[in-house]
Amino acid sequence: MKKLSFYDNKNVIAERLRYYREQKGLNQEQLAARLQTMNVNIDQQMISRIERNQRLVTDYELACLCIALDITVRDLLSDFFDKYAEKG
Repeated sequence: MKKLSFYDNKNVIAERLRYYREQKGLNQEQLAARLQTMNVNIDQQMISRIERNQRLVTDYELACLCIALDITVRDLLSDFFDKYAEKG
């Protein structure tokens, strides 16, 4: 089985996700509940794993996280763009 990672990261949104979730005053369970209302099968433990960079994030999960947090994809990917845009 192929191991999916990017510079040893399972995802590139871990830190920004925690930052915006906390900025919005949400705990992991509340964020998971918002996602579940959008038919995204994610629970608190999965949010925790994403924030600890231990779980991949799919494209639709990324989009729904942005909607649930009322932020843009660019907001959530800002660390990635700041770090890697110049290398491109």
